Amino acid sequence: MRPDVSMEATSSRRSIQLGQKAHHATDRHCTPCPDSATPPESKVRRSFVSLPVPNPERLKTAKALVDKAVKMHKIFSVQGPYPVIRAALRARGWVEQRIHRPNHHAHLRHSDEGRASSNDVGDSDDDDDEVKKEQDPDGLYDLMSRLVRNELVYFYWTNRRDAINTNSLQKEQITNHFAKAGSFTTKAGLCVNLRNLHWFDSADPDTFFPRCYRVGAQDEKHAFIEDYRRTACTSLLKYIVEREQGVQGEGTSHNILAVQDQRKQSKRRPRPVVLSQIITSALKVCQEFLESLEHSDIDISLETAQTLTKEEWGEFIHSYYLVVHGRAEIESSDHFVTCCKAMLQRLVEVSPQLDIDGIHNIWIIKPGAKSRGRGIKCAKRLDQILRLVDGDPTLIKESKWVVQKYLERPLLIHGTKFDVRQWFLVTDWNPLTVWFYKKCYMRFSTQPYSLDTLDSSVHLCNNSIQKHLRPSQQRHRGIPSDNMWSDDQFRTFLSSQGQDGQWQTVVVPGMKSAVIHALQTTQDLMESRKNTFELYGADFMLGRDLRPWLIEINASPTMAPSTPVTARLCAAVQEDTLRVVLDRRTDRTANTGDFQLVYRQATVEVPQYVGINLLVEGFKIKCPCPLPPLRSSNRPAPKQRRPIKEKEPDKVKSLPKILSKSAETPLQNTSSRVLPPPPVPPEPPVPVPIETFTLHLPMTVTSIHLPISAQSHSVFLWKSRPEVSKGCSEKVQPCTIGNDQGPSLPLEITVQKQSREAATSTLST
Repeated sequence: MRPDVSMEATSSRRSIQLGQKAHHATDRHCTPCPDSATPPESKVRRSFVSLPVPNPERLKTAKALVDKAVKMHKIFSVQGPYPVIRAALRARGWVEQRIHRPNHHAHLRHSDEGRASSNDVGDSDDDDDEVKKEQDPDGLYDLMSRLVRNELVYFYWTNRRDAINTNSLQKEQITNHFAKAGSFTTKAGLCVNLRNLHWFDSADPDTFFPRCYRVGAQDEKHAFIEDYRRTACTSLLKYIVEREQGVQGEGTSHNILAVQDQRKQSKRRPRPVVLSQIITSALKVCQEFLESLEHSDIDISLETAQTLTKEEWGEFIHSYYLVVHGRAEIESSDHFVTCCKAMLQRLVEVSPQLDIDGIHNIWIIKPGAKSRGRGIKCAKRLDQILRLVDGDPTLIKESKWVVQKYLERPLLIHGTKFDVRQWFLVTDWNPLTVWFYKKCYMRFSTQPYSLDTLDSSVHLCNNSIQKHLRPSQQRHRGIPSDNMWSDDQFRTFLSSQGQDGQWQTVVVPGMKSAVIHALQTTQDLMESRKNTFELYGADFMLGRDLRPWLIEINASPTMAPSTPVTARLCAAVQEDTLRVVLDRRTDRTANTGDFQLVYRQATVEVPQYVGINLLVEGFKIKCPCPLPPLRSSNRPAPKQRRPIKEKEPDKVKSLPKILSKSAETPLQNTSSRVLPPPPVPPEPPVPVPIETFTLHLPMTVTSIHLPISAQSHSVFLWKSRPEVSKGCSEKVQPCTIGNDQGPSLPLEITVQKQSREAATSTLST
């Protein structure tokens, strides 16, 4: 283990002594390195080494620069070969605290810990342990680095996300990686997240992201098989129409395929293809697909919903291979061509990817968490795809295999396939803040585009793969030998094709919206930390209509100057990144280079979680009158033995009767005022007129609905106001006592008019 360096410079003749007492004890317990033959004892004895005396003026300059940097909190640390970042920070007055592998900083983790998670590296070709030798002839940078070895680092730039333990960082420390960015920088994460786009935006992911499935999950595996079969049906219809129109597929050689197919057919002797049968089946499958989009199949049972059985699907796929892949001789009629055209016109309205699908039903199989084109293969037969996916049990268990529809008809430059590397910068997740870089570059394959072969040299444009291959002699001379174009060169090509305006009206807006939509779907999964930013690299392909299609998003995009194009653009994007994250912090009007702020979400206030807290607000209704004693509702009212006397106008009369019957049946008059019987024989009772009216109580008495239940023992009192003129309804005022729980029921007041002098009020419910 290499000891730290301790510098003491009190005079020009004193030497620099290396090592500290604390590390002497450490060295006693350390095991010597395997490549070192020096025993531990001699290692301890040689811990103090005399070095040349530093220049006093250089030491004075270093101390002055260090003191100023420490005072302004300008100590940075870079992991990996990023000379542009180092030079740009030093030009701003920052001092580097170099990371020595034996003694990592407390916030840094060993790079070996994250090698299992290859997606964190992105497509960077830089190696963690191979730091290029910098130009430091006078040793000033090394001297300053040793002077700040115990200072707090305020800016981290690493090429691995797991190199920094963000939980141990202080608030003011800046780092260039967000935690949990794998939710959209892995192929599997991007595939899953974009399906939830409808919760965040009205855009359709099928308009900018090719269909994708995680075949490790059983439900998505069945969905992929269904998609493959349906795509075979549409591809057959397109083949029939294009064959009639004399359209030749992109990059296919009919002569070579014809010879190969004749040899295969002579060996296998396949059964003759019944064109009418397979076209009818294809039309039926497409028709049911259209009905499912219109939800016309919701009343159809699952048994009748299956268009073809498993055996019939096997026969159809086999016939499709013979016709499209094998170029079997068929005889089509005008009726079939007309039906196929009509169905394709209906499908193009609901299938944005119908044009890029082609006719060969090619899919690209990718390991969900790898980069730089590793493990990617193309296949066009269903059994081959499933065989590739089922070959790795580990990836199947973790649902890491991704199968994505291949763009069979992309835009070609001089007959060669290419893709676009586009940078963007995220400086905050709440609110989501996205910066889009105005410059990009194109990466070409070394072989001319052809569907006769599915080799990676033709269909994969990753520089990590193509840089090891020799360009084909058949490739157009307009493609450079380093396989790269800048966006300016591409715009010149579009201008020669009469499409110069398409770059600003179609390509750039499409890439911006695709990036924003991808970030919207993953915003809730990210850990938003202030003073954090991250630079990403998105890969796009262009359709023949110049519509961009998002392929994947890479964390830690490579900054290696592998070609003249990347040497210029990668240096510029690093410099502009520091302008955004550092210069703009102190000056909002600072120059941000070619970075353009394309999206800033409105700030979302996140309330603090305090748990479930239910609250009912209201006020108590005061009782305006004294409460009488309660009586049982089952005991009849006592009879009066004395003649009824006229009550004084200012006294309150209570109603002892309690509601005990159903709320729907009005109570009869149970007044306790009984007149003495006359001496004559009793006559049949004369019905007393009853007048029922509904009271409109004030708003402060909770409308007319008062709490009454079968379990309630509330007693209602009504205060009669004698100042009301005769012949008019009396105004009453309610009051409740007892339990007031239960459902509220509307009340009506029944008044029996027996005389002009007195009135008895009863309640009916």
